[in-house]
Amino acid sequence: MGVVNIQVAIRMAQDVGLDLVEISPSARPPVCKILDFGKYKYQLKKKAHTAKMKQVVVKLKEVKMRPATDEHDFQFKLDHIKRFLEEGNKAKVTVVFRGREMAYTVRGRDMMKRIMEALKEKAKVEQSPTMEGRNLIMVVAPM
Repeated sequence: MGVVNIQVAIRMAQDVGLDLVEISPSARPPVCKILDFGKYKYQLKKKAHTAKMKQVVVKLKEVKMRPATDEHDFQFKLDHIKRFLEEGNKAKVTVVFRGREMAYTVRGRDMMKRIMEALKEKAKVEQSPTMEGRNLIMVVAPM
């Protein structure tokens, strides 16, 4: 319709039995449409709902180990990490050192290398193994 006076636009909307809705208030002049406001709000709500449904939320799952973890327990934890990655989540692998175990951080690094080798086809290392206090932490994400 082009640029129209506000009173004329309101009268036009009332004649048709609809509402005058301001679409873009920051534009100069402001952009308005003549439409059913209830239907417009419903369509906006539906659009937001479908956008939220398509959204993928990636969670960070954590697996904790000790440097003296046995082979069976190690494989069990590795299976958990693989399952987390298959579900589309990231996995945080933590090796916790207690007391005198701090002298054997090499064992923890070896565990991390074994995990990286086992997961090289399924995951990429997002954060390489780093010491944070008494913990050795690594984050892996699915490919």
